[in-house]
Amino acid sequence: MKENFNEKLKGRLKDYKNGKIGEEAVLNYIKTHEFEDVDFAKIDHKRSIFKNFPEVIFGIGKTDHQVVEIFKKMAARGGNVMATRASAAAYKALKKLYKNVEYDIHSSLLFLRQGEQSAPVGNVVVMTAGTADIKVAEEAAVTAELSGSRVERVYDVGVAGIKRLFHNIDKIFAANVIVVAAGMEGALCSVVGGLASVPVIAVPTSVGYGASFNGLAALLAMLNSCSPGVSVVNIDNGFGAGYLASQINLRCGAGPAAGVESGRGAGLRTNKKTGGGR
Repeated sequence: MKENFNEKLKGRLKDYKNGKIGEEAVLNYIKTHEFEDVDFAKIDHKRSIFKNFPEVIFGIGKTDHQVVEIFKKMAARGGNVMATRASAAAYKALKKLYKNVEYDIHSSLLFLRQGEQSAPVGNVVVMTAGTADIKVAEEAAVTAELSGSRVERVYDVGVAGIKRLFHNIDKIFAANVIVVAAGMEGALCSVVGGLASVPVIAVPTSVGYGASFNGLAALLAMLNSCSPGVSVVNIDNGFGAGYLASQINLRCGAGPAAGVESGRGAGLRTNKKTGGGR
C-alpha cells in the first residue's frame, strides 16, 4: 500500500506543479489515503492529522506477535507509540528492540516515547472510589499523561467514607476535568459532579458482587446521574476516559489550573517537532 500511495502522490504533485489541481487537493489526498497494509492490520499513520493523537493499538484479541509487529511499524515513523491491554510477553519482546519502551503493570499499557517531549500542561484529576478501581484509573491517568496532560491522582475516596473525598476538595476545585472510576453502585461520580464546576467523566468498573453484573449496575447508575456535567464511558474503559479528559484539558489552556476562580487549565503527547439537573 505504501508504494501505491507514493506513486499516486507523485501523480498528484505533478498535477499540482502543472496547475491542474490546487494545494487543497494534494493535502486532502494525503490526509485521507495513507495507511500501511501489514496483512493482519492496516495501520493509520495519518490518524494524528485528524485527532491530534496517533492511532493506538488495542491489545485484546491480538496475538503478541501482531502487537509487536504493529508496534514496530508505528515506531519506525519516529513518533510516540502506545498499546492498551498489552501482555507482559509483548513488552519483553519489544524491550529487546527498544530499550526505552515502558510497561505499566497496573493498567497493562505499553508505550514508547520518541524524541523530545513537551512539558505536561493543565490539570486532569483522576479519582477512584476504591483501591480495586485503580487498575482502570491508571489506564486513564497514563493515557492522559502520554497525551501531554498533567495528572493528579486521588484514589480510594468513595462514598462509604465521604470524609476522604472532602479532604481532597481543593483538588476537585483546581481541576480542568475530572475522571471518576467506580464500581458497585457507582455513586462517587454524582457526588463529585455536584461539587465540581468542570466536566466529570465517569468510568463504571466491573468491581462488585453479583448484582453489580460486572459493572452494569454502575453504568446504569452513572447514566442516570442527576448531577449536571457528568458524562459516562463504557465499563472499564479507562483509555477512553483518559483520552477524552486530555482532549478537554488541552483545550482549556497551557497553564495548570489555579483554582475555583480561574476554572481553566491544560492528547499521545506530541514530539516537539451539559445537561440539566435537579
